[in-house]
Amino acid sequence: MSESSPILRPTVRFAPSPTGRIHIGNARTALFNYLFACQFDGRFVLRFDDTDLERSREEYAASIVTDLAWLGIVPDAVVRQSQRVALYHAAATRLREIGRLYPCYETADELDRRRKRQQARGLPPVYDRAALQLTQSERERLEAEGRRPHWRFHLDPGEVTWDDLVRGPCHADAGSLSDPVLVREDGSFLYTLPSVVDDLDLGITHVIRGEDHVTNTAVQLQIFAALGEGRPLPRFAHHNLLTAASGEGLSKRSGALSLTSLRERGIEALAVAALAVLTGTSAAIQPVTSLKALGALFDLGHVSRTSAKFDEAELEALSARTLHAMPLSGLEDRLAELGIGRGAEVDLEAFWLAVRGNLAKLADAGVWWGVVCGPVTPLIEDPEFLAAAKAALPPGAFDGTSWKSWTDSLKASTGRKGKALYHPLRMALTGHESGPDLASLLPLIGPEKAAARLSGEIA
Repeated sequence: MSESSPILRPTVRFAPSPTGRIHIGNARTALFNYLFACQFDGRFVLRFDDTDLERSREEYAASIVTDLAWLGIVPDAVVRQSQRVALYHAAATRLREIGRLYPCYETADELDRRRKRQQARGLPPVYDRAALQLTQSERERLEAEGRRPHWRFHLDPGEVTWDDLVRGPCHADAGSLSDPVLVREDGSFLYTLPSVVDDLDLGITHVIRGEDHVTNTAVQLQIFAALGEGRPLPRFAHHNLLTAASGEGLSKRSGALSLTSLRERGIEALAVAALAVLTGTSAAIQPVTSLKALGALFDLGHVSRTSAKFDEAELEALSARTLHAMPLSGLEDRLAELGIGRGAEVDLEAFWLAVRGNLAKLADAGVWWGVVCGPVTPLIEDPEFLAAAKAALPPGAFDGTSWKSWTDSLKASTGRKGKALYHPLRMALTGHESGPDLASLLPLIGPEKAAARLSGEIA
């Protein structure tokens, strides 16, 4: 990190609304928070902002937990705003008592007409605080007419400043902002108040989120100060947003590029994590072998101020490169789900090292497991040459030197070289035009199956 003061065990949060499946852009925020917490031995809180009861769904909350676990993120705590409403009522009461939350009775149409009049006069469309001029009798009359108030937070005038861990020194003139609505007419809460209350209650020390929230920060800092009773304010970091290659924003409601869909397509989780974190930073996009290794490349101070474009083709390529560098350790269960490694005498470590460099998706390993274990229908290109090749097979068990000694012998006896030598052997031994290095595959196939396939037998 590029901070001047040390960070001691931060507490961060990822706060999705369970109204859809999270996408790679949401993963960027989750990973930024998680990696930051890991770097400084901190805590990562998953907070479901589920006060929108009409659109929040349990199935989406469950899928978010699953998606985060797929990325390797296991929260230290999980909380739901829908179960914490009493805290928000208490905070609203406190703000009313200190004169920072006041009732307003304008309808949406009235507010819209007022904004248009202000804009026509060349004035900023900021709420004019007309509700503060209402007398008690006027409020009672409006309520007798059936109107119910929404409640606005009274902003103090002046400049609000903060040192953003991504954007550097930031400021906003509170006088140019409308007093934000914190409580709707029906008594439900907008995002702003529950977010601040939870951050205070959960001891959040660093709020790391997308730059689309920058405009909320000045308002929230004033609410923090009003409710925090002198407690330290959290540090803020607003990172650039991940967009589609076209520059369009990502939407979790569309389902495009959701983590669920990427997982179902066989994209490697570490590739998703690496691309989500490293795109739009000063670090080169590269395969990683663990989140710990990714964390070593991550620094909030190196995040660009410009938008970060996500390239789906780049993700596919990075996923393959991630597989190519991946050790067998930790993959055994995933391979077993593909039927690889069960009930066979093949050395699984040797198999993995032989085939991983040719895989686009892990599921492709099943093809080569079938080649090694059989049965394979050989493709016979030149029966006479293959008969000679069978006769020249090295005696005994095959090892890492068998392929070279065998093909060197065939080259000398037949005069063949290059494709004329190797292609017929590959077609017969594997049934495929191309694939992993046969020097590594031949010992796994073994003498009996090799001899049978060279004779055109299914083996």
